Amino acid sequence: MDFKNIEERMQKTISVFAENLAEIRAGRANPAILNKIKVNYYGVPTPINQVAGISVPEARLIVIQPWEASLLKEIEKEILKAEIGINPNNDGKVIRLNFPELNEERRKEIVKEVKKLSEDAKVSVRAIRRDGMDEAKAMQKDSKITEDELRNSENEIQKLTDKYIDEIDKMTDEKEKEVMSI
Repeated sequence: MDFKNIEERMQKTISVFAENLAEIRAGRANPAILNKIKVNYYGVPTPINQVAGISVPEARLIVIQPWEASLLKEIEKEILKAEIGINPNNDGKVIRLNFPELNEERRKEIVKEVKKLSEDAKVSVRAIRRDGMDEAKAMQKDSKITEDELRNSENEIQKLTDKYIDEIDKMTDEKEKEVMSI
């Protein structure tokens, strides 16, 4: 039984979950919210961080300085289209994204969003577990492994599942604390 493949798939799920958490706006300026935004750069959709310098000079401010001034309008347009909840301020040289202070209601909405992402990640891990269990049962049915080996495989797959579910829970708790403490 190949547990390496199962573990790799679960690790990928954790990586995607971590990326999704990084993109959630938690009151502090985090350039990760710009990761999925692409601008048209000579006919090619290009990530903002490849056509501009992005800095965080203050806790609630992101400054985007395009390497070509002609990209200012395009970047501003794409940020508005992405609906990240922040209006860009264009002064002709740089674009500033000011993050407002979060109120209690918005914090609770963000926590709900975090919990939904967490549950989606757990569902993915459980689906990987189910696939592994099905594979082990098929191997046992085809007489490739014994019943004892099947039981051992199922226990090993469950241990991996528990490990990654715990990791998801820890990451979720950290993000909730971050959101609620701002």
